[in-house]
Amino acid sequence: MVNERVVKIKILILIASFCSASSIGFADAIRDANRLLRETGLGSRFESMALDQTRMIIRTYASIVNMNVSITLPQSVKNSIAECYAETYAWKQFEPGIAKIFADNLTPNEIGLLIDLYNNLGHPPSEIENFKNTLTKAEQIESSSIEYIFNNSKGCLERDVELINNYLASQNVDSSEYIRLE
Repeated sequence: MVNERVVKIKILILIASFCSASSIGFADAIRDANRLLRETGLGSRFESMALDQTRMIIRTYASIVNMNVSITLPQSVKNSIAECYAETYAWKQFEPGIAKIFADNLTPNEIGLLIDLYNNLGHPPSEIENFKNTLTKAEQIESSSIEYIFNNSKGCLERDVELINNYLASQNVDSSEYIRLE
């Protein structure tokens, strides 16, 4: 009976040390993935693209309103629309999930190869094949990242429509001219 308890305790200690080691390994992978994201400037590029997309959306709204009811959207409405997109698509909302996608799809060596690439460091010939294999994972990482962003963003369309329609109502525009979600 004593031996059975000792064996159970040893098994529990082994399981606990394995779990601890794997969580340390995962923490290292996340740390390295976050470093890769910083080195590549992905966050600032993401926010720049989100800002460009926001500007295009606002231009489209303004054009639709102007064409349909000959009214120019005021800057206050445009600013409110932009605020929603800035909050919804802030990099900080997505960075932890994107880092996890990188950590889940790339080995520490592959992350290191990419960090070296972005720091303009060369690769020894022995790493060229590993680098090529790393690049083959880009499509899967991109696809997973897009899906993650889509699944973890609330969008602003309904709020945008409400803002625009409230403004149109304040201008005594016939409600048949309001923007409809279909």
